[in-house]
Amino acid sequence: MLSVAWHTLRARWAAFAGSFVALALGVALLTVMGQALAASLDAPVRAPERFAAAPVVVRGQDTLRVATSTGERTKELTRPRPVPAGTVAALRALGPVTEDRSFPVRAYGAPAAPDDLVGHPWSTARFAPYRLTAGRAPAAADEVATSGDWVTVGTRLHTADGPLRVVGTVGTVGTVSEPGPDFEHAVFYPDARAARLAPESIQLVVEADAAAVRAAVAVKDQDEDVRILTGDARRLADADPGRDAEALTALNALFGTAGGVTAFVSVFVVASTFAFAVDRRRREFGLLRTAGATPGQIRRTVLAEALLIGTLASATGCVLGTYGAPHLAELVVDGGLAPKWYAIGGPSAGVWPYHLAFWTGLLVALCGALAASWRAGRTAPAQALREASVDGRALTRGRRACGTALLLTAVAILAYTLATDPGELLHRKSYISRPLLLITAVALLSPLTVRPLVPRLPGAVGLLARAGAVAGVRRTAAVVAPVLVTVALAGSLPGATATIGAARAAEVRQQTVADFVVTPQDGTTLRAGALEKLRQVPGTVVSASSATTVFTLEDGVALVKSEARAADPALLATTVRLPVTAGRLTDLDDGSIVVTEEWARHRVGQRVRVWLGDGTPKTLRIAAVLSTGTGDNGAYVTPANAGGGGVDRVDVRVRAGADPTAVGARLRTVDGVRVMSRTQWVRAAHPQTNRTTRLGMLLVLGIALLYTGISVANTLAMAAAERRADLTALRRAGATSGQILRLAATEALIAVAVGTLMGLLVTAVNLTGLSAALHLLSAPPTIAVPWQALTWTTAACALLATTTALTSTTPALRPPRP
Repeated sequence: MLSVAWHTLRARWAAFAGSFVALALGVALLTVMGQALAASLDAPVRAPERFAAAPVVVRGQDTLRVATSTGERTKELTRPRPVPAGTVAALRALGPVTEDRSFPVRAYGAPAAPDDLVGHPWSTARFAPYRLTAGRAPAAADEVATSGDWVTVGTRLHTADGPLRVVGTVGTVGTVSEPGPDFEHAVFYPDARAARLAPESIQLVVEADAAAVRAAVAVKDQDEDVRILTGDARRLADADPGRDAEALTALNALFGTAGGVTAFVSVFVVASTFAFAVDRRRREFGLLRTAGATPGQIRRTVLAEALLIGTLASATGCVLGTYGAPHLAELVVDGGLAPKWYAIGGPSAGVWPYHLAFWTGLLVALCGALAASWRAGRTAPAQALREASVDGRALTRGRRACGTALLLTAVAILAYTLATDPGELLHRKSYISRPLLLITAVALLSPLTVRPLVPRLPGAVGLLARAGAVAGVRRTAAVVAPVLVTVALAGSLPGATATIGAARAAEVRQQTVADFVVTPQDGTTLRAGALEKLRQVPGTVVSASSATTVFTLEDGVALVKSEARAADPALLATTVRLPVTAGRLTDLDDGSIVVTEEWARHRVGQRVRVWLGDGTPKTLRIAAVLSTGTGDNGAYVTPANAGGGGVDRVDVRVRAGADPTAVGARLRTVDGVRVMSRTQWVRAAHPQTNRTTRLGMLLVLGIALLYTGISVANTLAMAAAERRADLTALRRAGATSGQILRLAATEALIAVAVGTLMGLLVTAVNLTGLSAALHLLSAPPTIAVPWQALTWTTAACALLATTTALTSTTPALRPPRP
């Protein structure tokens, strides 16, 4: 069988070129994604940065620990606690103690000022260690020293806390003779000024023996979870020590999604290509049957061809993936999606990505050819005498049954999810994977739609094009299917994110009653003086709120973190319209909480045990319940239960009779705030697609479009070679070369149009299901169709199909050589 299959491949290499290219590219992409996943499994342990030269760092409680029946559960606290005063006093007896503070800074005096400036006390600079590269240390309240080269000594800076003068610049010390790399954009203030700007200190440096520090902390803080950091553990005192792991988690999701779509489209295209190639070889198989070949021998021949193609294509794909992996690493690093140290490939990646890609490619080839081989084995000897090129049944019984079963399964899963957990449809893994089942079902049943959807076109060319598309329904369906997949993905994936984003924006619009919303211009919280000035603006109702979190233990074993806001309930009701489904906002007090329907306990009057953002345990009564919505409706508590969170938002409503323009002008005179009208706030609150999601969408759509081009080119090339006799007959009947080329282009565009219509239908079903889920969650049931992505995708498919049709038809118009 292998010998026969090898000679068949050599004789019919053009018919198998599409399958080979599709499979090789699929294996190459899987190799790249596998290596990318291998590189993102573990983040390297960073060395200490700000405290590399500090003997011991003592940090206040920053982790919530809750004992359960199945073990201890932990969550990072939103507001770490400061080191207790008694502990600080005991530590000062051991040696010098330096309190650390960090706070955001926004500078306006220098055009090159970074957006991520962070302020520190000057006394902590020596623990990095930093050293002066120019100027001197800051001494006066308006003096600072900065890291990096974005500013020079003598520069005047303007901040929300007053003007500053740069009196020195610093750099980190890598070795004795060379400075090390900058890991932050620091602004060092005199210690007294830094303490006024950031009164709370959650960590400090102790210049003493680590064992003595542990002993002192153990005596003073038996009930406090104070952490003592030495050696490499000092990195936990740096800003966002888990940022590398978070970035790699996002990369895992990105590459996992792209790899899954690659496998799906690869199977689809390879199976479609094999099925069409087998269908075009009916006469060949009929001759083999006439010569005495059994159905089993025919099937084994087709599978042997698939085995050879799969082996060669998989090996080629692994080689291509080796060269492509470093380029993907450069792309994600340059795009800011991965840390600068991220690299793909090399000995550390191991060989499992190559094994996974190779054997997956071989399995895809065999699975794709399995159904085709079964159909080939059923070819009757009489097929050798077949002369008509008109296709018989549009669908085999097996394909019809499989497509119908998948369609019913997709509908049943959608209905079940809507009935039991509609919020599941809003998760990214759901709205990316769920459409694939419906796409597969519709693609399998696509031959049934060709005859009903192909319109009657005017003119002789239009008449012949429609007749050719309907007569060669399997050929047309082979072009329709990949176009359907691409258009459906282009509509369903960006459409899902746009629909959810539009619903969230509509929620903000419905809930915002305030005429103005004030937020900090610098940092994350408003200064106390700024808040008082806002409250003194006449003719206003001012409601200040702060972002915080609460933790609950669900089912006695799961420690769940929930976003929350702390506000005065009386003022909150006048500036925000929350979707209350039970209870009243005005019943909220220091002993109660407002929760959403998403909570395990969400009945008014029930008592729920929670831990506040700083880890303080409380038992609160449920005063009101909010609808789940898109997931942004968090809990509400009073300022007494804010867990130390500062005010980060002020809703201002203009009283009756007051002039809104004058109020807005007065609000904008307050230093350090950003004032937005209701319209501006709603517009700014519209969710933006992050770079990781955007790159993921581009990868998915790019892969789908690439495979569409391969499949369409392969199908039309085989069809043109087969129809050479038909085209010759048209020439003899008087058709010009231009008319024949227009006929080929029209047939290709008909297939693209049918595929686009079916892709739009799949998109409509997916987005309608998402909108129904939003309605069930009491969120605005919007539908956002990504017309731009659909237009560009359809245009690209039409261009690919037309170009391929014209290119493959042109050689058939040349007169035969004498």
